[in-house]
Amino acid sequence: MFLAACVDAGANFETIQAGIDSLNTGNCKLQQQEVKKFGFRALKVDVLHDPEHAHRHLHHINQMIDDSSINERTKKLAKEIFLNLAKAEAKVHGSTLEKVHFHEVGAIDSIADIVGGAIAWDLLGLDRLICSPIATGKGKIKIAHGYVSVPAPATVEILKSIPLEKSEIEAELTTPTGAAIVSTLANDFGGLPAMSIQTIGVGAGTRELLEQANVLRLTIGTSTESDADEIRPETIQRLETNLDDVSGEVVGYCTELLMAAGAVDVYTTPIQVKKNRPGIIFSVLCHTENLAEIREILFRETGTLGIRHETIHRFVLQRELHKVTTPWGRIDGKLITQPDGSKTFTPEFESCKKAAIENQVTLQDVFSAATAAFHSS
Repeated sequence: MFLAACVDAGANFETIQAGIDSLNTGNCKLQQQEVKKFGFRALKVDVLHDPEHAHRHLHHINQMIDDSSINERTKKLAKEIFLNLAKAEAKVHGSTLEKVHFHEVGAIDSIADIVGGAIAWDLLGLDRLICSPIATGKGKIKIAHGYVSVPAPATVEILKSIPLEKSEIEAELTTPTGAAIVSTLANDFGGLPAMSIQTIGVGAGTRELLEQANVLRLTIGTSTESDADEIRPETIQRLETNLDDVSGEVVGYCTELLMAAGAVDVYTTPIQVKKNRPGIIFSVLCHTENLAEIREILFRETGTLGIRHETIHRFVLQRELHKVTTPWGRIDGKLITQPDGSKTFTPEFESCKKAAIENQVTLQDVFSAATAAFHSS
């Protein structure tokens, strides 16, 4: 469905087929046709191939991708999707990345779905993907290991920390392959952003649902946020817990672990808790992909019994790494684009501190020299 939506949105079908051919999978051909699902037009892409019974390991698939003629960006993306699948399969089966073997997703049609999807995504050349919360469906399905509840074990593992949508439809709406694709490609999850729509691609699935059209819609356009080039909206996760029985040393140590795990920011707020005891609100901001690890660190290190969690929206200015040359060496910092298009430079503390110690000058002298060096350049 993802591959079909990309093709319907403009990804060149012949280029995708050529990439699939270079995998040396034998007689594997893509077939496209327009169909109607629940009264709506969509494009359906089927993978046609000779019967096979191979159960491939991750290194087999990676070798197929490495030996193909697709470009390096696409190879990297396809291997990232398969790696996400392998991690999930290894976890649910108690195996390792080296030993786990794929069943359904190791078949030629799934390989073509993923590699073809990676080729199509690269052809579209998009900067950012925002996905709606994921509907998984419900009920039971039969896989190589017997009957399991929907979503399948690997799907659940892949979708950890990703927003899900409640669904009463008795069907598997999200497969492990689909979950791996979206978890790898999506930059954010939420509603349709402010945008000027240019192209819409609709990919059809095989199943006929009684409740809705079995389609995936890809909407492509340009952001219409005010000052879109300088101010970027994004969704971020906030975790908070109240603490009144841990030392400052524990808070400091936990903060270091959280920042190392990818937290965007960690801060505390003094509060009065039960029995008139002083305490703090320990707050952490992080991206969705870091949520599970951040949560585990908070529970483990603070001993808290509960953590509040919410998804919030924020606006961030465009920034990039930048260096300036001062009398005391090169200083790292961030070059920031303001809403009016002007540029400002913020020296990094650790870089200034290192220069101050090595040259036996004050920290403020280094900060001032770095700022002056930026303005003079």
